[in-house]
Amino acid sequence: MKNPGFARVSALTLTCMAVFYATPAWAERLELAADASWWAHAFAALLLILHIAGGAVGLAAGTAASLTTKGGRWHRCAGRWFAVGMFISYLIGAGVAPFLQTGQRPNFIGGVLALYLLLTGVAAARRREICAGPQVVAGLAAALFITAMGLWFAYQGAHHPSGTVDGSPPQAFVIFVLAGSAAAAGELNVLLRGKLEPAARVSRHLWRMCVSFFIASGSLFLGQPQVFPGWFNNSPLPLLLAFAPLLVMVVWMIKVRRGRRSSGAESGSKSGSESGSGSGRSRRTADSAAPKLSAGHH
Repeated sequence: MKNPGFARVSALTLTCMAVFYATPAWAERLELAADASWWAHAFAALLLILHIAGGAVGLAAGTAASLTTKGGRWHRCAGRWFAVGMFISYLIGAGVAPFLQTGQRPNFIGGVLALYLLLTGVAAARRREICAGPQVVAGLAAALFITAMGLWFAYQGAHHPSGTVDGSPPQAFVIFVLAGSAAAAGELNVLLRGKLEPAARVSRHLWRMCVSFFIASGSLFLGQPQVFPGWFNNSPLPLLLAFAPLLVMVVWMIKVRRGRRSSGAESGSKSGSESGSGSGRSRRTADSAAPKLSAGHH
């Protein structure tokens, strides 16, 4: 069955990428050559403003979503703002990176990874069922591409005289390999099983959104030290704030797994005394044990 929302997002992404590639934004920080047209300068300035504003909104909304009750009204509202803000920021970052004078290949793949995790994480919240289909196949291809690029960049960096790829050491590409491999395994699991159980769908949403959030927080607090005062950079705060999304992910993944185990034990104890009703009740308790995610509102 066709998904109009997915089609609209895909069309918007391709259109924006086409506009980026038709614009001579080939200088650092989206600054154009002096002889570029006025509209090119205006468009580059707009892209920079949208990139920063989208990231700021996304970081604030992501923090709010992390601190509010999962599945609640405020969580859904913050989640929507996080998705919109980060979509704009990631799309611009990935679209403009190939045009910068200094090499930005890692940033391009990082933007693709962040976008992929964001879109599939949002889809896991909006859709009541994650079933095998063309979208999952496309997701598997994207995850394998990201993993392959991470391995290739790590190899290039290890064998390059500078020990880096466009200024990034091989260790920087670990997240590409780990996140890409985990995402590929998740897509393959959907294809083999045909459908995800409710708790697995929640886990898919949690880890993908949190890792996408981590890419943004790490890029700001660890990748942009020049925007913070010296006392801040010399304190543990940058590391703490950068890795906070991963800590939130660990806490909630543990809660989801505990809920899954408790619901399984409860359904197993009931199946001995109520023959034939255990299967239906197990499914209901598994659904209720996981944090609720309202379809169409995240």
